[in-house]
Parts: sequence; structure tokens; C-alpha cells
Amino acid sequence: MAVVSNGTTIIDAGALGSGVATGKMILIKTLTASGSGTLSFVDGADSVVLDDTYDSYVFKIINAHPGTDDVNFTFNFSIDGGSNYNVTKTTTVVNAYHKEDNSEAAVAYNTYDDLAQSTAYQSLSSFGQMGIDNDQSLCSIIHLYNPSSTVFVKHFIATSQFYQAEDRSNNVFTSGYGNTTSAVNAVQFKMNSGNIDSGVIKLYGIGG
Repeated sequence: MAVVSNGTTIIDAGALGSGVATGKMILIKTLTASGSGTLSFVDGADSVVLDDTYDSYVFKIINAHPGTDDVNFTFNFSIDGGSNYNVTKTTTVVNAYHKEDNSEAAVAYNTYDDLAQSTAYQSLSSFGQMGIDNDQSLCSIIHLYNPSSTVFVKHFIATSQFYQAEDRSNNVFTSGYGNTTSAVNAVQFKMNSGNIDSGVIKLYGIGG
């Protein structure tokens, strides 16, 4: 059975299709939020590929806008095809911020946003307080390494930028690992309260 994305054959009979350029980002799936409680990428569902086809995957979050003020944009992993999003994680979070009126600026390690062997959802919007104004949103890139490994933990690195409710630019660096040797085969995104009012998340595989 062939796996086709945007008209390009990615996998056919277990081999990479001739149209797949190794070393490049291959768009797998785009999800668009519209008052959505969650957005989930589940391997094998709705043309999603999240297995050993690629050694690493990239998620791009584009202008995620909350339906509720002062919330966090979060994600979690699943090892059972999306039945549960509760993988144990240990993470670190560093945040740089600057206020519009130049009254505040700092770089800080945020212990209240990191996780220590926790199954909780990981926040990408350190300091929380994502703004609900029409022009406020979050953008992020998450790189997930070798999620299908049954030997190693699941490392990830994320860089996020969001417009905070208090009129601050927040640049957040989040990294860590899912502490499981089971294959991660689904990833879910949500606000910690309320819905994702709008926004786009794209999943890419890194060829070769």
C-alpha cells in the first residue's frame, strides 16, 4: 500500500518513493483549528505518518490563537495510538521576554514550566498568559527525534514566540525527552483551558 502526500508517493511497498527528496522536509499533514478543543496527529489515521518512515519529525504551529485569555498552549505524546496522552517527560524551559513599553526585559530559566518525570502536558508558552486580542497568537517549531525507537527515550526541542496578554514578546526555548522506550505514535496539542480559536499545525517528516 502506497502512502501519498500532496500527490507525491512517499512510501510504496516499504521503499521511499522516487519523488521523496532525502534530507528535505516532507509535508505529511496540515490541521486547521476552528474553535477546536484539541488537534491530534495519530499515526495511520487521516493520512498521518508518525513511525519509522522518518528518523525525525517537525511540527510547525502557525498563529495559534486561544479562545480564552491568559492560557498556555501545550502538547503531549501517546504510545497507544492516541487512546491516552500521558507519556512521562522531563523538560527544561528558558524564556526571554520584552515588554512593548520597554519597562520589562529579562532572560530566565522557568522552573514553573518545566516537568520532572511528569505525565502532564508540556507548555510551549512559558509565563502563560497568551493574549486573546485579535492580533495575538503563538508560533512554534518542534523537532521530535526518532519517535519510533524502542531503545531510546524520545528527545525533542521546541522554539516558540508568542504575544503575551501583558503586551510582551516572549521567546521560549523548551527541550526535553519523553521517558519511554515505547514508540511514540501520536502527538496532541491543546490550550490548558478553553479552545484553540484558530491556527494551523503542519507535520513534516525529514527525508533521509
